[in-house]
Amino acid sequence: MKLTVIGHLCLDVIHRPGEQESVRSYGGIFFAVAALANLLPENTSIAPVIGVGRNEYQAFFERLSNYPNVDTSAIYRFSEPTNEVHLYYHDERHRTECSRFIAEPIPFKRIKPHLDADMILINMVSGFDVTLETLDEIRMALRDRHTPVYFDVHSLSLGIAEDFTRVRRPLPDWRRWLFWLHAVQMNEEERAGLTDEEFADDMFAKHVTALNTASLIITRGANGCTVYSDVHKQVSRHEIPGIPKTRRVDATGCGDVFGAAYCAMYLSSRNALRSAEFANTVAASNATALGSTEIDQLAEFRLEPTRLEVPS
Repeated sequence: MKLTVIGHLCLDVIHRPGEQESVRSYGGIFFAVAALANLLPENTSIAPVIGVGRNEYQAFFERLSNYPNVDTSAIYRFSEPTNEVHLYYHDERHRTECSRFIAEPIPFKRIKPHLDADMILINMVSGFDVTLETLDEIRMALRDRHTPVYFDVHSLSLGIAEDFTRVRRPLPDWRRWLFWLHAVQMNEEERAGLTDEEFADDMFAKHVTALNTASLIITRGANGCTVYSDVHKQVSRHEIPGIPKTRRVDATGCGDVFGAAYCAMYLSSRNALRSAEFANTVAASNATALGSTEIDQLAEFRLEPTRLEVPS
């Protein structure tokens, strides 16, 4: 089994209210790769297509060496610095993000050799991870294989101000981005800022599933998530509640972990709802640690090899 992961690496610097010391850790697509490495057995191949700045290249490879199921052959080096993202939390759920040195979009020539996968996870960590044209090339390459593509909207609707803070702005061509995918993930803030039109969530889900995208997942932090699915041209809605009594420490990376956990479970179950329920549980666990410093605790949710046999 092979799962290809596409997105930008970040170096996260987390600033929490009332605390003078910041926490530095790998962020962005590292959350997804590390989560998958902990959730999937060693006989599964995880192929991250990632660019890394020259100053971080060796250290990043050493960090990934802890994971025998991660295939590093698609990781490439570029001369610019790796993007450093400062996250200034105002409270548990709201933050200001400041990004510098955002990498160039990942070119299709880097991605194409790794489309021989059982599932593709694309996470728009910076919002510039792939271009719309590259996404179209991915869709066309997979058209006859029926390979599921999971798409995390993440920062797609974030622009960059002059002081490098990220600012929400509507995406005029959102329909082209959300077309012909297995599932699309976004949180409530991303959902609200994505379109000029003021859709209620149910109506927005109808528009998304009408684009030949099977499922829309709106994550709601401690309140769980909502899964909309197209069932015989009818949109079903299922609420997955939050995990009670979770000791929340830091929400950084929870969305990335959610998407990774969904894909890990979907490889075996081929069931969107069961996959979202699993993702909800794993993401809640991730919220109990600062940044990615303790992400290997997710190994407690590791799936057994027998769970990963693709149904005939």
